[in-house]
Amino acid sequence: MLLQIYVAMKAMPWYCALPSLSEYMIENGWTKCYDRVSEVGWLPHLLYLSLYLVFVEFGIYWMHRELHDIKPLYKYLHATHHIYNKQNTLSPFAGLAFHPVDGILQAVPHVIALFIIPTHFTTHVGLLFLEAVWTANIHDCIHGKLWPVMGAGYHTIHHTTYRHNYGHYTIWMDWMLGTLRDPSDEEGKKVM
Repeated sequence: MLLQIYVAMKAMPWYCALPSLSEYMIENGWTKCYDRVSEVGWLPHLLYLSLYLVFVEFGIYWMHRELHDIKPLYKYLHATHHIYNKQNTLSPFAGLAFHPVDGILQAVPHVIALFIIPTHFTTHVGLLFLEAVWTANIHDCIHGKLWPVMGAGYHTIHHTTYRHNYGHYTIWMDWMLGTLRDPSDEEGKKVM
């Protein structure tokens, strides 16, 4: 756990670089961000938020999967995070224990979305904060079992098999693309 804290703290200044850059781009009007919900209305705001979340889920799924499938990316970037590959080595600190470039790559879909989908600025900042909370949550080995949420049970399987459950907030991408492995199936195998 101390190593996880060390790796996370060492990478933390780099993790801040991308949100700082996206803030600069927002402030200069280069993105489709808007300041007030009243600028677009509640119904379009909720539609844009839904599109943003779908885009981010899709982007992070593929970024994460490619970090596994492209061998040099795995070896030099993502393997740093996967040294925590057993339930007894995972902790919330593992959620931030990444190579800095890996952490930035997995956050890129949040920034790309700003150029494609109109996004409420405060909502974007709130989602970035929740991103950090979420990564800690899916590494704490406490599975809330709230379908279709990608809980810690699903993500623990990802750390032990390396080939399943690449999704982010939900299991939908894994379900659609055949990479889903359900924790309840794993529990049934242990009993037999």
